[in-house]
Amino acid sequence: MKDDSSEVSRSLFTYVVLCAKGFCMGIADVIPGVSGGTMALILGIYTDLINAIRSFDLKAAKHAATFHFRRFFKQVEWRLPAAVGTGIFLAVLSVSHSVAWLLVHKPIPVWSFFFGLILASVVGVGRGVGRWNTSSFTGFAASAVGAFILVGMVPVDTPESLSFLFLCGALAVCAMILPGISGAFILVLLGKYHFVLDAVNQRDIAVLAVLAAGACIGLILFSRFLGWLLDRYYSMVLAGLTGLMLGSLRKIWPWKETVSGSMDSGGALVQVNIMPPLWEMETVAAVLIMFAGMAVVAGLSVFAGKRGKSH
Repeated sequence: MKDDSSEVSRSLFTYVVLCAKGFCMGIADVIPGVSGGTMALILGIYTDLINAIRSFDLKAAKHAATFHFRRFFKQVEWRLPAAVGTGIFLAVLSVSHSVAWLLVHKPIPVWSFFFGLILASVVGVGRGVGRWNTSSFTGFAASAVGAFILVGMVPVDTPESLSFLFLCGALAVCAMILPGISGAFILVLLGKYHFVLDAVNQRDIAVLAVLAAGACIGLILFSRFLGWLLDRYYSMVLAGLTGLMLGSLRKIWPWKETVSGSMDSGGALVQVNIMPPLWEMETVAAVLIMFAGMAVVAGLSVFAGKRGKSH
């Protein structure tokens, strides 16, 4: 009896930890330029999460559609995505308003922390590439250049129809699970970031339901494709994911300057990256915050290494 209780406690603790990791992913997902996929890589659950999501196939869908839920839950690895998804959901509901405020009033500290976080992650994830060869370097370079160009694109003016919102949900969630490509930033490019953020803050159930439906379909389909790539070309895909993170640093560079008189299609000011003023207290503080972000990644890597040895 004591052993059973201990096993239940360990299982409960495992899922609480997964929920906390999902919460971290959710915080990242609401910031344009920061990817929840990056957080999943940093936190060591990326591959397991992709494999768990892809276990939902047509056979599982048939079980669900015919109300054979026992067969459905037996076939699908639902516990990990459920725990992580709960954390993401809680983060989006609880911190979206605070993040919106911080991005307006304290942008440099926020961007500085995530810049350090992702910069250290580039090094950490790059070490996981089994062998750096021509194909790995090609994937890394192509992904880095592609991400660099993508995050510099100007948002477009788009409709607010339900079908387009469904598409936005599908595309955003695909980006959300790709390290370096932010689902929130995809919404910015599609001209729907502030629209969706307002829907979250105002609890607009209709808009959120359509987005969620698109996200579910996009997540299931894209995770299967990504899982297939990881099974066959792991080192090259990991090198490509590393490049995506490196290229995305363009978007989250903390110091920006507003282009005078320039507005994008969503009514937001267009900004360009600039070098920071040297030796000012704000600059020094921002650099220290960057190092704090890097230290977080280093600490997580050490913790993951110790856990790996203990098991």
